[in-house]
Amino acid sequence: MASGRAPDPMPHPQRRRVAVATLDRPFDASGTSAEPHCCPRLHETVELVGKRWSGAIVYVLMQGGKMRFSQIAHAVPDLSDRLLSERLKELEARGIVERRVSERAPVKVEYELTERGKDLRDALAELKAWGDRWLL
Repeated sequence: MASGRAPDPMPHPQRRRVAVATLDRPFDASGTSAEPHCCPRLHETVELVGKRWSGAIVYVLMQGGKMRFSQIAHAVPDLSDRLLSERLKELEARGIVERRVSERAPVKVEYELTERGKDLRDALAELKAWGDRWLL
């Protein structure tokens, strides 16, 4: 004991590191803990679908298939026509909703989810399940 320190009476056991996906920080390529950061694609996705009324509109279209403007308005309570029109245009611009206009008289406009929009089904189902569990 040349260092002059007494031996530790209770040696510390080797700690095992257990990764918990929801609690541990992400790791970089070298295996060391990386600084947390916001994923730009996740952020954009949440902003797109989470924008007021957008998720509800997509959810209603998943249930109804092809729907007219008035049907969507009726299915989403408290949504003004102006805001519905605005959201449908945004969702159409992002390739989530397709607007179809019939060529014959009377003109008929219908909205339907694209494949990209239909691909949101599982994500919205998970969000709905979370809300059913936690938002009482």
